[in-house]
Amino acid sequence: QVQLVESGGGLVQPGGSLRLSCAASGRISSLYIMGWYRQAPGKQRELVATISNGGNTNYAASVKGRFTISRDNVKNTVYLQMNSLKPEDTAVYYCMRRELGLVDAVSWAQGTQVTVSA
Repeated sequence: QVQLVESGGGLVQPGGSLRLSCAASGRISSLYIMGWYRQAPGKQRELVATISNGGNTNYAASVKGRFTISRDNVKNTVYLQMNSLKPEDTAVYYCMRRELGLVDAVSWAQGTQVTVSA
């Protein structure tokens, strides 16, 4: 079993910045894809950004150039630096980790609220 501890959400003004973190523990593999999905009221859950153990990244078009995802393999932690935040970024952000070792498993954090408002 994998446990994910997520933090960093909050209320920010448009144009502001926020950094999310997600730490993994338990039955984790050295091979993984990890990142965030988000869900706004009345909307489908959508991918925000992911990163692999090797550092390959993937971003939604709506956040590319504003958000940066990174990882620390020693700490088993990923970070999402969110800059130039817009009201449209308001959502619950869910950290996700997919194990790519012997066991194919997906784990989700409980989610953290990000609100961008003046």
